[in-house]
Order: sequence, then C-alpha cells, then structure tokens
Amino acid sequence: MRTITISTRKKDEVIDITAIVETTLRAMTPEDGICALFVAHTTCALTTADLDPGTDRDLLDALRHLLPALSYRHPHDPAHTPDHILSTIIGPTLAIPYANHHLLLGTWQRVILVELDGPRQRTLHMSCIS
Repeated sequence: MRTITISTRKKDEVIDITAIVETTLRAMTPEDGICALFVAHTTCALTTADLDPGTDRDLLDALRHLLPALSYRHPHDPAHTPDHILSTIIGPTLAIPYANHHLLLGTWQRVILVELDGPRQRTLHMSCIS
C-alpha cells in the first residue's frame, strides 16, 4: 500500500490525480490487476470524469445545486453538512483495472479528487490487487 498526500487550494475544487496515481502505480507490483483508491476524509471524494475546459466547474456547480436549503443538524457547523452529504453521494473509493502499470481508463476519462471543504491536505491510500 502507498499513501499519497494531495494539497487542495480552494473550498470547492476538482483535482486531476491521474498522473499521480499512474506514477505511483509504476513503482508497485503486480504489473496487472486492480488499483484500489480510498480517500480518508468525509468532505472530499473520488470519481472519474471528462475534464474538458470548464467541466470541473460544471460538476461543482451541479453538485451544489443538488441539495435543498435545509436546517441541518451537524453539531459543530450545520453549514458544513452539505460537504459531508455530497462526498457521501460521490463516494471515497475507486477500483480501476490496470495493465502493464497503466490505468485502463476510457479515452477522456481522468481520475479526480473532488474537494468540498478546502483548502486542505488530503490523504489518499492506494493498493494494488492482482
């Protein structure tokens, strides 16, 4: 297993981590298998996306419009509750097949970390399963 630290710079941000994951993958064995990724936080998430210019903002804007304005009950900061809910909807994990130390992603597919409560240091755990 490897641990990767990702620094975010904004409250809401999409970070393309494909190159970081593939660089780390090249140093790991086996050559072929499943790359398991887990982000160890409750206010960010992992997914894949097409990152044509502007689609990162489109994703973040759409996510923020999903949730209604409610009286949330989060004990230390109710305004912070949507960050937790959105990260739960997206999820903290990805499992991506790989061959010859390269992720088997679609043509436009990128691995992204979705930051919902930055800026922060985020911890990503990565394992290879054959």
